[in-house]
Amino acid sequence: MKSEEIIAESPYSFENAVQVAISRFSKTVRGPASCHINSMSTPIRDARIDMYRVNMQMTFQVDAAPEKSGNGKKKT
Repeated sequence: MKSEEIIAESPYSFENAVQVAISRFSKTVRGPASCHINSMSTPIRDARIDMYRVNMQMTFQVDAAPEKSGNGKKKT
């Protein structure tokens, strides 16, 4: 397993921002397993919430490297 920190935002909610992050992350990494929300923030504009932002740690499965024999060729 490995983890990466990512940031995402949504104009709708924190929950939607998390879903945006997971969807975007899943397009580039196989096997997302879990996420931990490090922080949430909201910039304010004209006395209203402008965006919902999340900073999160995504954990995902890492595929094992193929085994190689001593001559540099893959084992079959």
